[in-house]
Amino acid sequence: MSIKKKLILSNIGMIVIPILCLIIVELAAGYLFFYLLGREPEGDDMQVFQTFRFGAMIVILVITNGTLTYSISRSILEPIKKLSMAAKKISEGELDYSCASGQKDELGQLSNTFEDMRLKLKEAAAVQHQYELNRQELIASISHDLKTPLTSIKGYVSGIQDGVAGTPEKLHRYLSKIEKNADDMHALIDELFLYSKLDLEQMPFTFEKVKLDDYFSDFIEELSITLEKDHGKAVLIHDPLQSYLVEADREKLNRVVMNITQNSLKYMDKSVKEIQVILSESRDEVQVEIKDNGSGIPKKDIAHIFDSFYRTDESRNSATGGTGLGLSIAKKIIENHGGKIWAVSEPGVGTSIYFTMKKVNERAENIDY
Repeated sequence: MSIKKKLILSNIGMIVIPILCLIIVELAAGYLFFYLLGREPEGDDMQVFQTFRFGAMIVILVITNGTLTYSISRSILEPIKKLSMAAKKISEGELDYSCASGQKDELGQLSNTFEDMRLKLKEAAAVQHQYELNRQELIASISHDLKTPLTSIKGYVSGIQDGVAGTPEKLHRYLSKIEKNADDMHALIDELFLYSKLDLEQMPFTFEKVKLDDYFSDFIEELSITLEKDHGKAVLIHDPLQSYLVEADREKLNRVVMNITQNSLKYMDKSVKEIQVILSESRDEVQVEIKDNGSGIPKKDIAHIFDSFYRTDESRNSATGGTGLGLSIAKKIIENHGGKIWAVSEPGVGTSIYFTMKKVNERAENIDY
């Protein structure tokens, strides 16, 4: 019941209830006074009765108005008091103090609105806390990945300065190591720059119509040349009768595909390496599956492989290379295309990385291949 209705009923009650009570009291008192006690309805007896009736009326009015006023004020002041306490607790950072209300009036609605705000603040605080943890982990990861090549470079430079590289061959080897570590640092900084621009949504996207079947035909042709050195193969599987036309930023799409395939190649442990690209389409989107026959990913890691700086080798071994940002960059790029990306893996068998892109249903005259 709304507060307005409560106040109206309370005012009506303050008039109706005393009248009814007074009628009942007067009838009961008249019966007792004049019938049972045998008093006369005149003279002093009538004066006494009138005095009693007036006193009863005052008592009834005081009790009725006092009870109704207390009841209405309590139904209003209690929620306000609770809401005030909740506001104080929340202002002090205690976001677990609930102010939910089962009342159906305006104050109940206000309390529940305040409760929704509290829950959103609590959720935002949890997100902020997780963001802070991620930021600290990111700084630690960057420090680690920059410190390793820097330490190596300093070691080789010191060796050259101390005359350890006494022969041209050894000097050449030292300089090659320095150059490799400098290239690793450059690649890390480049990926950090790209990741930060994507994270801050400051990276511009230039969309064009792309036929993914033709795009991946060219990609598979180039990848096959690389895999032939290790007696491997790359295969494109798709239905030639289907349409795989999407709107994509070709340069960013290249980055996604390269990051996924490079990650697959690093963890291939089979004598014959194989990568399959499988295209499928629905009414609204095209799904791309990039499948390898590598070592696979443990179940405990599969949910985290798209996190920044996450590596399945906990020691952060440099043997497999990489910055740990490749798949997280791929995720951000795909999400900026309005798609989604995920992974399915079986240890010892291989891994499939899936991503989707919005399909263009209308045929355009100018299509980029």
